[in-house]
Amino acid sequence: MGIDQRDESKDNKLKAKVMTGLFWTFGERIVAQGVSFIVSIILARILMPEEYGVVAILLVFINLANVFVANGFGESLVRKSNANATDFSTVFYCSFAVSWVLYFILFFSAPAIASFYSQGSLTSLLRILALQIPFSSICTIQQAYVSKHMIFKKFFFSTFGGTLISGMIGIAMAYAGCGAWSLVAQYLINTVINAIILFFIVPWRPQLLFKVQSAKELIGYGWKLTASSFINELYAELRSLIIGRMYSSQDLAYYNRGNQFPSLIITNVDTAIGKVVFPAMVKVADEAEHLKSASKRAMKTTSYIIFPLMIGLFVVAEPLIDVLLTNKWSFCVPFIQCSCIYYMCQPIQTTNWQIIKAVGRSDLCLKLEVVKKIIGVAIIIGSMYFGVFAIAFGNALFGIISMIINILPNKKLIGYSAFEQVKDLIPSLLLSLFMGGVIYLISYLQLNSLITLLLQIFCGCAIYILGSIVFKIESFKYITGILLSLIKRKQK
Repeated sequence: MGIDQRDESKDNKLKAKVMTGLFWTFGERIVAQGVSFIVSIILARILMPEEYGVVAILLVFINLANVFVANGFGESLVRKSNANATDFSTVFYCSFAVSWVLYFILFFSAPAIASFYSQGSLTSLLRILALQIPFSSICTIQQAYVSKHMIFKKFFFSTFGGTLISGMIGIAMAYAGCGAWSLVAQYLINTVINAIILFFIVPWRPQLLFKVQSAKELIGYGWKLTASSFINELYAELRSLIIGRMYSSQDLAYYNRGNQFPSLIITNVDTAIGKVVFPAMVKVADEAEHLKSASKRAMKTTSYIIFPLMIGLFVVAEPLIDVLLTNKWSFCVPFIQCSCIYYMCQPIQTTNWQIIKAVGRSDLCLKLEVVKKIIGVAIIIGSMYFGVFAIAFGNALFGIISMIINILPNKKLIGYSAFEQVKDLIPSLLLSLFMGGVIYLISYLQLNSLITLLLQIFCGCAIYILGSIVFKIESFKYITGILLSLIKRKQK
């Protein structure tokens, strides 16, 4: 067999793994997040915005703490090509120990945090919800094992089980009048069940193995990613910290709810693809042409899906909120629209970020995060005194700047220039903008919210699909080809 044939065989095997992985990760995200979305809608109709705002403050601190157990550790295992049982067990014990240190820091800091926000109930709520951190660390290494071996089917069962059971408990508690405690229970139980299911279905268990050299090597790579993720998370939560302190928990609830809808879409699409693409990129990281080819495909595919969803959501935000959450949540509409602009940049950011990680430049990841966040903090400081909407608009502006910064290094790393990336994005962007403009005109028909929403969704889907066929959009052919091959495979 010649070199070209071996390369083709390698590409085909990798493509098969990626396609199977995408099928299960999309299934996991769509099913689990679909259930989560339905649960959140029911809870939002029962609970008041202020109760959501209180829990949003808690989640700021939980999310920041979780960075140290959920990021870096697992990715260092995924990237190490010859990671063995000792490596996995060593990282597991490090992660578990760190999680308990973080829990006790939050436990003893809870009264001070409650006093800072003038919310006395935060103390007990935070102390209970913080138990999520040790449970999250338990499943971090199992998740790394799943990603490394690209057996993403395992994620489907754990995520779905945790989301469904915790959602039912949260709704029952909300109907019983438990208020913010129903949200705390939902978040905590979701993580606990997810950890338990993964423990039984993933063929890995921690062993009594620990090697200092292994810890130094893996943490040496992982700490830079963890630092980058922490900077990113701190920046993401900084707005919530400021809004909760300078304005009100109700304002924070509107802001977070506005961010939730586009974020939900990104979680289902961009995050699912990222889970599969990063391990695939790592496998071809030493071959610049193969890595560039995988990156171009990821860029085109994610943007083809995300651009119309974000532009469509921007247009239908008002009738969507009126139908799903009632008009008590109407103040979150402009926040949805600002978030749509921010998340439109996400597929470009994610793909370029995965490239930098795949080639082992975690040092560059850290440097880029520092630069971006200095700019971002300046934008926050400049907008925080002008109201919550100014903060949201500043975030949209930061998304555009961040995207540009992430693009720049990859011309040198793999020869994927900014011009090439824009060229890959243009077809999907233009078609999405045309679709958005057409469905916006429907709002002038003065129909009721439900009919307007359904008509806009139907017309938007029809225009985008027909436009993809007429203009022969490459990503449309690629995605339909994958779906057809998966259907044929299931029928055999």
